[in-house]
Amino acid sequence: MAMSAGKSDGEPMMEMNTTPLIDVMLCLLIMFIMSIPVATHSIDIDLPVATPPTDTPPPIDPVKNKIVLTQDSKVMWNGTQIDQGRLVQTLEATTRMTPEPELQFQPEPEASYELSAQVLEVIKASQVTKFGFVGNEQFATFGK
Repeated sequence: MAMSAGKSDGEPMMEMNTTPLIDVMLCLLIMFIMSIPVATHSIDIDLPVATPPTDTPPPIDPVKNKIVLTQDSKVMWNGTQIDQGRLVQTLEATTRMTPEPELQFQPEPEASYELSAQVLEVIKASQVTKFGFVGNEQFATFGK
C-alpha cells in the first residue's frame, strides 16, 4: 500500500486532519448532554374544586313567559336574571311543553342591540313557535 506523506518534492503536508478533532468534539457533546440535570422542577398549584351549580332554574309559566333585556346587559326571565346557557335550556323545556307557552320579548329602550341580536338568535335556534314582541309602544317616542 502506498501512503502519501506530502508532495513528491519533500515539503511537509499543510492540511490538518480534522477527523480526530470532530471525534473529540462529538464525545464532549455527548458527555455535556448526559451531564445536564433532568428538569424536575414543578410548581404545586391548588386549583379550586368544581361544584355543581346550586341555583334553581327560573320558573316556567305554562301560559306565557317574558324575556326582558335590561340596559345593563342582563337577561331577565319572568323577573329572574338568567345567563344564555340557562336560557337555552329553559327555552328547550318550554318547547317540550304541551301546549307550548307564549314567549314575550321586551328589550328596554337603552338595552344593547348586540345582546338583543344574540338573544333573538338563541330564541330562533330553539324553534319557539309562539313568540311575540311586547312593549313596542315605549319606542314610539324614543329618540324624538
